[in-house]
Amino acid sequence: MDPALRAAATGMMAQQTRTEVIAHNLANVNTPGFKRSRAHFEDLLYQTVQGQQVLGENDTQITPAIQVGRGTRLAGVQRLHEQGPIEETGRNLDIAIEGEGFFQIQLPSGETAYTRDGSLQISDQGVLVTSSGYALQPPVRIPDDASEFTVSATGVVSVRRGNDIQPTEIGRLELARFANPSGLLSLGQNLLAPTAASGQPVIGFPNDSGMGRLQQNSLEGSNVEIVQEMVEMIAAMRAYEINSKAIKTADEMGQIANNIAR
Repeated sequence: MDPALRAAATGMMAQQTRTEVIAHNLANVNTPGFKRSRAHFEDLLYQTVQGQQVLGENDTQITPAIQVGRGTRLAGVQRLHEQGPIEETGRNLDIAIEGEGFFQIQLPSGETAYTRDGSLQISDQGVLVTSSGYALQPPVRIPDDASEFTVSATGVVSVRRGNDIQPTEIGRLELARFANPSGLLSLGQNLLAPTAASGQPVIGFPNDSGMGRLQQNSLEGSNVEIVQEMVEMIAAMRAYEINSKAIKTADEMGQIANNIAR
């Protein structure tokens, strides 16, 4: 195969992957706590046509090596953990994290997952759970006679019980943060799992020891910017188009060479 065809084909595959990542970002523009991703590429091995040469005496002139690249490949898809906009919802079970940290979620398998989505519910057992029904960790149980539910910026959960005038503290939310949050593994359902790349979680209370503060009656929106994604999609489309033209040109040049050989 003509090396130009192969190199241009890798360029087309790279832009296709880039478009898939952009499409995923745009699809989650309204997903609470979603973090946009970015495709990262690297060049492939080079063919050294000629090594560097020494001209003259005493290394006074050295010509650099002549190398020809052979395309590109996907090096990784990076998740960008920038703060999303805080949007007021007026719902007292909606809790946004402003700053670093993740809510801890217990999966049915017993393992712990992490999320920035603070859209909480109350289960039939009175326990705070995610919209998918997974319990928050450490568990917080709401009494049956609770008439008010408040969460402070430091995670203290209080309710007003019966005819009590003063609220009663029933628990405190904890957050977890990671040295490299981009290394977390996506599980779907707005959940993330720790990996060796992310490091072990550091547990702490909100608004303490580098943790973010909590904001009740609000949700953190997606950090996807539609205009930026549209610009990148146009750039990807143009790059895909020019790579396809490179393939067409290389094919036409091959046909010309074949006709001359005849």
